[in-house]
Amino acid sequence: MADRPKMDWQPAPASLAERFATVIAEFPEATPRKMFGYPAAFVGGNLATGLYGPTWMARLPEADRDEVVALGGSPFEPMAGRPMRGYVVLPAAVVDDDAAIRAWVRRALEHTATLPAKPPR
Repeated sequence: MADRPKMDWQPAPASLAERFATVIAEFPEATPRKMFGYPAAFVGGNLATGLYGPTWMARLPEADRDEVVALGGSPFEPMAGRPMRGYVVLPAAVVDDDAAIRAWVRRALEHTATLPAKPPR
């Protein structure tokens, strides 16, 4: 088996993790748990939104992903060059804006709720 490049794990900044927890607590349909070792929120067993290092990502339909990219976001790539289909990194301007982050989290949760539920682990 070929050696894989070592991924440097960086914790999410404490202030971002606290912000994530505060925002997600406002959405009772979201189930908080960890993904990739970071705080995340799931709906029906599917990942809807979460942190990855210093970034906040969300699962959105294509038109919404395009809108996020136009706002300064980017495809979510937990490994360089390998984007996770259906996910984008929210730009800092969205994450820092109370109304904007809540609106995008709501959109991510609503979109994820349309997907087939996964059985509990």
